[in-house]
Amino acid sequence: MAELSASAPVAHKDYHASKMGMWLFLFTEILLFGGLFLLYATYRAKFPQAFHEGGKTLDVFLGGLNTVVLITSSLTVALSITALRRGAVVFCQTLLAFTVACAGAFMVNKVIEWSAKFHHGLIPGSEHMGQLPQGQSIFYGLYFAMTGLHGIHVVIGASVLLWVMLLIKQGKVTGQDYVVLENAGLYWHIVDLVWIYLFPLFYLIS
Repeated sequence: MAELSASAPVAHKDYHASKMGMWLFLFTEILLFGGLFLLYATYRAKFPQAFHEGGKTLDVFLGGLNTVVLITSSLTVALSITALRRGAVVFCQTLLAFTVACAGAFMVNKVIEWSAKFHHGLIPGSEHMGQLPQGQSIFYGLYFAMTGLHGIHVVIGASVLLWVMLLIKQGKVTGQDYVVLENAGLYWHIVDLVWIYLFPLFYLIS
């Protein structure tokens, strides 16, 4: 039995395939948001003044603050990978916890911003939205759709990072086997990148 146990094959992990699979998945995410950006560009060209007026009603400060929050969180994710590879597990966990906290701060700011819009009757599908000029109605429709979809990705990304933190605690993700954290970091960078495009398109358009 000892000889059989000693000769048992060791599980092989194809890290290259794992990374390639993640890049292919991220490509589908880029296609999704790319299609929405194309839709935005089409309507922006058709209703330039309406988009300009709509942009003036958005809170540039909150949008800018969320931009800083996400850029900072991307930095901490990158640093967490380096920390884990160097064996600094506690520091890695701290950096990931900070990243998740940034995601929470982003969503809190988004709730505040959306609540202000709802207070003024700007609710998707509402009668007030239907009475707006067509260009403004389309602007707010795209605003809620695109920032809402991005918000869902923020929640998913934060949840994945929390799961990775659990795996690190259990010793299933280590400095020698860190591809799961690396893939989670890639996803988070895409979430950050999408917002970097959303911020000027909606908040700085005016």
